[in-house]
Amino acid sequence: MADAQSGAHEELMALYEAAVEAAHPSFCLPSHLPPVPPQGRLIVVGAGKAAAAMAQASEAHYRAQGCLDRVQGVVTAPYGYAEALPEKPTVIEVLAARHPTPDANSVRAAERALSLASGATEHDLVLVLLSGGASALWAAPASGIDIAAKTALTRGLLKCGADIHEMNTVRRHVSRIKGGRLRKAAAKAPMLTLAISDVPGDDPAAIGSGPTVPDRTTLADARAVLAHRRAQMDMLGLVVPPSVDAALSDPANETPKPADPAFETSTYRIVATPAAALARAAAKAHDLGYAVVSLGDAVVGEARDVAAEHARLALEAKRKGGRTAIISGGELSVTVRNAGGRGGRCQEYALALAVALAGEPGISALAADTDGIDGGEGKVTDAAGAIVTPATLSGDLSLDARHYLDNNDATSFFEKAGGLIVHGPTQTNVNDFRVLLIDA
Repeated sequence: MADAQSGAHEELMALYEAAVEAAHPSFCLPSHLPPVPPQGRLIVVGAGKAAAAMAQASEAHYRAQGCLDRVQGVVTAPYGYAEALPEKPTVIEVLAARHPTPDANSVRAAERALSLASGATEHDLVLVLLSGGASALWAAPASGIDIAAKTALTRGLLKCGADIHEMNTVRRHVSRIKGGRLRKAAAKAPMLTLAISDVPGDDPAAIGSGPTVPDRTTLADARAVLAHRRAQMDMLGLVVPPSVDAALSDPANETPKPADPAFETSTYRIVATPAAALARAAAKAHDLGYAVVSLGDAVVGEARDVAAEHARLALEAKRKGGRTAIISGGELSVTVRNAGGRGGRCQEYALALAVALAGEPGISALAADTDGIDGGEGKVTDAAGAIVTPATLSGDLSLDARHYLDNNDATSFFEKAGGLIVHGPTQTNVNDFRVLLIDA
């Protein structure tokens, strides 16, 4: 039994690594990098969990082309990400800021990007390197909103289970960089955005809250999101700052729309997607002898509810016999019932899955964020997710699993039961990765 569980653990991690490698900047970015303008500069700005590695891959490319001397720029990554690179960029500066909620460095980073972009001329090209996490790492609050109010807003939306579309609808309308405003700042120069998508459907307006694309949502939409979530926030003791309500009532904070001429010389290209990462993992699973059932890259819903449904699918697959891998991506939600609990959506899914499977032999699973960090405080030492085996609920812990789940405390559970995945920054982000292996 121990050998079987060890083998399943190795296979689960191999599938996770395959998904991550498909989206790493060194693999997906170089073929999309543009030539340096013949009479101008290549001005690079960027933000996200992949930003440091995207800057490194860009520098290597332009150094090989012999034109790195005409490249300049600045990107922003979470704390510790640049330090985790085997080699740090030297020409493109890497700033550090906080994720998942912004801090003062997020504001300084956004101001640097806006200033650099606004100084570009018609002879230059502004290259924007974008990936998931940019929304927090670039924080340029609208007039009248300070960083404390912006942080309180972001934390409140996260805690009450708002999905990525709700989050971005609000964030775009309380910012001077999101929702197309970075493009407006650099309107004199052509712009190319190269993005690693972390959202189902790969909507450019959702990746990093769409700083370089027009916004189809409105101030009224943003107010509707807060109205919908306000009761949950009140229950958790989270107050929407009055300055946010004021900003969302100010017509000056409406975002630029598709007809704006600034977007006529702006190009957007996605270089890595959740679907491609799932496809790479599926190919690896086939190589390991599994029949693959892919649920797609757009699975959403409450983490514990999705886990219960996936457990049902796994048990059904076991009854049919054979070896099956059930793979899925997408971003789940967690409605926080205990603000003191620890864990992210992947760990909560894994714990709920363990409870639903109740130690069923022959079924193991992994749920992890492809950025290497799941929930927590955004530190590089936080867990990426967790692995579930038939032994996860063994011993006295079987009595406690439901208690930990009810208290949103999956990290504490897996610290005791074993199974936490501590990976560190992967230098990319194509959302969550989940796989159940059934060996019947």
